[in-house]
Amino acid sequence: MPVFDGIQEALALPPYLPPDAHRPLTLRDVSEASGVSEMTVSRVLRNRADVSPATREKVLAAAKKLGYVPNKIAGALASQRVNLVGVVIPSLANMVFPEVLAGISDALEESGLQPVFGATDYKAEREENVIYEMLSWRPSGMIVAGLEHTEAAQAMLANSGIPIVEIMDIDGDPIDSMVGISHRRAGRQMAETILAAGYRRIGFLGSKMPDDHRARKRMEGFSEVLQEAGLELAATEHYAGGSSMAKGREMTEAILKRAPDLDFLYYSNDMIGAGGLLYCLDQGLDVPGTIGLAGFNGLELLEGLRMRLATTDACRREIGVKAAEIVAGISDDGVIGGKRIELSPRVEIGDTIRRV
Repeated sequence: MPVFDGIQEALALPPYLPPDAHRPLTLRDVSEASGVSEMTVSRVLRNRADVSPATREKVLAAAKKLGYVPNKIAGALASQRVNLVGVVIPSLANMVFPEVLAGISDALEESGLQPVFGATDYKAEREENVIYEMLSWRPSGMIVAGLEHTEAAQAMLANSGIPIVEIMDIDGDPIDSMVGISHRRAGRQMAETILAAGYRRIGFLGSKMPDDHRARKRMEGFSEVLQEAGLELAATEHYAGGSSMAKGREMTEAILKRAPDLDFLYYSNDMIGAGGLLYCLDQGLDVPGTIGLAGFNGLELLEGLRMRLATTDACRREIGVKAAEIVAGISDDGVIGGKRIELSPRVEIGDTIRRV
């Protein structure tokens, strides 16, 4: 909880001339503004209990009026930790991750820990650099998307001495804890749903390939089910760049020109899937009769389309909440670290898969 919560207005304080705006505020400034000693100010700002409510309120009001922010790094020198949680994700632009970040922020709100975010653009070397920089600040924990890292990043996380939670994926071995879904299972579930609806000529379209390891695992699980049914992917369309509806339209046009007899398109995410759906509708294709489509992630943007794209709910917010609870030690058993939490992906048929 922010240190100034509950202070609605400044109390009556001794007259005080604001310090020079060109130098940082200090405890002495708050001490002189509130009329109490620097030691008392320090106790209040460290939430010590040995201060009277009236004095505490006076100090907090003075600090708020001045705009004073405590130096948490200086205060953390003795413990060698700051009250920050490093969060490393592939992209801040991708619509998948804001919901994960919201879950993390909400779960940490009352813990005294603050999340700081870094993005890697799905690049292993960039992730290594982000992890190095975050660990150099000696955070209280780290939440990192994915299980695949460079050897150096793996070593840094393993030897950090803090809770590490790898999120979004459970198909592999974690450094410490992991929270997520099985992407191979998600791919298998979607393949089973598609085959049950009678589709047989199936194409896969993916962006950020091959750097998106979770999309790769979904495709592997998907392909396994096809092979078990005596089938294989009839065509694929991969794109190394980011996801967008425009790119989804472009990829869909390309794969259907190359393989016009496809009767189903499985996309690595909803963003390109939505673009593919709009392309098919613009071309007058019978969806889901002649051709079916499905994406992945369960994005809210699907609600605004003319048809609801079939997708898989990947439990993004819940992943963020549970990861933050592990780092903060506020999970049910109060244990920090060493956990494996698998959530269940849910197929949502929408309007783009034939009903059987």
